Amino acid sequence: MAALPVMKLGTLLLRTLSKPIANRLKSQAAVHPKFRDFIISIAQTNHRITTRIQRRIYGHATNVAIRPLDEEKAVQAATDLIGEGFIFSVAVAALIFEVQRSARSEARKEEARKQELEELRQKEEILAKDLEDLKVKLAELERLAKGRGLSGILNFKGVNAADSSKEATPA
Repeated sequence: MAALPVMKLGTLLLRTLSKPIANRLKSQAAVHPKFRDFIISIAQTNHRITTRIQRRIYGHATNVAIRPLDEEKAVQAATDLIGEGFIFSVAVAALIFEVQRSARSEARKEEARKQELEELRQKEEILAKDLEDLKVKLAELERLAKGRGLSGILNFKGVNAADSSKEATPA
C-alpha cells in the first residue's frame, strides 16, 4: 500500500516540474532563428483561426481581412502555446499512466475474485459429494433399521443376548 502515495506524489512532482520546463522551452524557442520563424507562422495561423471562430460566434463578418500579429506578439503567443501544450501533454501522460495503473490494479483484483470464486465452487462440489455419500449411508442405515430393528443397528451385545434368551425360554 505504500506504493500508492509514492506514485501519486511522483505524478504531482512531474506536473509541478513541467511548468519550469515549459518556461525554459518558451525562452529557448524565441532565441533560435529558424525555430522562431516556424513558431511565428504557427502563431499567425492560430491567430487567423481563432479570430474567424470568434467572429462566427459573435455574428460578425468573416470575409474581412485579418491583420497579422506583430513579430513579438506572435513569438509570445507561440511560446505560450508551446508551453501550454507541453504542460497539457504532461498532464495527459500522467492521467493515462494513472488510468493504466488503476486498470492493472482492478485486473489483479478481478483475477483474485475469480480465483476465490473457483475455490468456492470446488469446495461446493466436495461438500455436495460428501452430502451425497452421507445420504447413501443414511439410506443404508434406514434399510438396516427396518430389517433388524433398533438393536440390529446399534449392535449392543447385552441387548441381543437378552432378546435371544427371552425367546428361547418359554414362560
